[in-house]
Amino acid sequence: MAAAGSRVGRSRHEGAGPSRARAGVVAGSGSVGRMSFGAGVPTVAVADLKDGDFLLDVREDDEWKAGHAAGALHIPISEFVARYGELTEAAPQDGRVHVICRSGGRSAQVTMYLAQQGVDAVNVDGGMQVWEAAGRPVVTDDGQQGFVL
Repeated sequence: MAAAGSRVGRSRHEGAGPSRARAGVVAGSGSVGRMSFGAGVPTVAVADLKDGDFLLDVREDDEWKAGHAAGALHIPISEFVARYGELTEAAPQDGRVHVICRSGGRSAQVTMYLAQQGVDAVNVDGGMQVWEAAGRPVVTDDGQQGFVL
């Protein structure tokens, strides 16, 4: 179990400033459709994700059951704050958390929250819709072909 106050990733003071523009990360517009989350939400394209990158899926249970990225950690946004400890247990201590939802809106909110906690987190631009469109595998819990709901 993670110690109280432990943080996933880097401290918010470590490497603050321009380092957010590291390989594959851009400060996105923070906009999804008509929703705006402010400038500067760290964003990564699906094409820039590598096998083994830590992926946090914040979609709701019915969306997850329809199909998800294999190996992703699932914590629905509606339960995220209460289940935050599961993330601190599962995520690599000095690694990045790639946050994904259906299209990028909910994951942008979680990314902003994680950044405020000092976590090195990025929003996956376009979410599972772009993931699926890019030909990345979408599976069900039993390993069968899934789909994005």
